[in-house]
Amino acid sequence: MQKVKNILQFIEYVNNIQALSSNAKDAIVNLCSTVDIKKNKNLQTIGQTCRTIYFVQEGTARINYYKEDKDVTEYFAFENDLIIRAESLFTGKPSHKAIQALSDTTFIAIPANPLFELFEKYHDVERLFRKIVERSYVDTINRLESLQFHTAEERYQALIKKSPAVVREIPLKHIASYLGITQVSLSRIRAAIT
Repeated sequence: MQKVKNILQFIEYVNNIQALSSNAKDAIVNLCSTVDIKKNKNLQTIGQTCRTIYFVQEGTARINYYKEDKDVTEYFAFENDLIIRAESLFTGKPSHKAIQALSDTTFIAIPANPLFELFEKYHDVERLFRKIVERSYVDTINRLESLQFHTAEERYQALIKKSPAVVREIPLKHIASYLGITQVSLSRIRAAIT
């Protein structure tokens, strides 16, 4: 029963991004499933090919990879955020990145190929996912620009503003990695802000 409720909440959320016909909503609902992942477990591992589009229903997740044996956080996903490894999804190649739950997390999962087939039948579904991908692309550009033009403190404050309670629960090593700084520097920034 909770899974159905989660999916219906998700449909209500995306319907606010793009109004969907009843038939389009039903078609998406038929593709959706929920996936529960425990804290610190991977939803997808490095080397896997991404064939599913995920949204965080409840919890927090990240995309990470390893560079010279260092665990690097590329992206955080909070409630209702899209989380995919786009480079794998759109090329069909295995990814060098993983998706990991940072807390007990429920994801809404939509298999990509059946979803893409709906685009021909329901143009409102195509418009919806175009808008979602556009938002994600803009978020990525904003992240790159923040690394170029903002201080680590400004980047940390922007992250806190997005989801303050959740960010406080994320291990410092992941936040520092995401910001591109050391844990010591992050501790100084947090002490200065508090």
